[in-house]
Amino acid sequence: MDSSSTRRRNTRRKLFEAAVTLIAEQGFSSTTVDEIAERAGVAKGTVYYNFASKTELFEELLRDGIELLTAALQRAADETAARGGGRVDALDAMVRAGLEFIARNPALTQLFAAELWRTNRAWQPTLMQVRRKAIAVIEAVLRQAVAEDELGAEVDVPLTASALFGMVLVAALDWQSFQPERSVDDVHAALSRMLQGRVGGGAR
Repeated sequence: MDSSSTRRRNTRRKLFEAAVTLIAEQGFSSTTVDEIAERAGVAKGTVYYNFASKTELFEELLRDGIELLTAALQRAADETAARGGGRVDALDAMVRAGLEFIARNPALTQLFAAELWRTNRAWQPTLMQVRRKAIAVIEAVLRQAVAEDELGAEVDVPLTASALFGMVLVAALDWQSFQPERSVDDVHAALSRMLQGRVGGGAR
């Protein structure tokens, strides 16, 4: 990657970080491009050089963030497979990866969760698309587990994948908001027991 591409990527990252913090603090409508530029330490024109509008910036922020989460989930599954672990082990590793990602990005996660329930936003199609990609990673592991008889054929793969994704999202937000004194190890252990009992418990 050449230096200009690296600079642009770094600038976009600064803008994403500034925007997600401000929007989480005061809402999308109340956050101005001037405030985003000031928080990122760049000129207002730099925002418009990288994004056509505040709406486009926020849409790309959501896309980028969930794609990073998806990559973290996939990496956890791949690393588990490389170590010779089973598919339920991979799901457990994905739960851990999801918790760690959310702990590093609490404001982004809060925005993502809030926007999931709104249907009148310009970025709703993008949000649904990237959510679908994240859940597809979980579905793939579940389908492999069923195909290899690690899980029973009665497992409803699409619904189970959505449930696991939602479990991590909601549990992590609750943890960050109301039980911040708990460690990621502690929270992961609790969700792992639930995973093993509800999903892994159906293994043959």
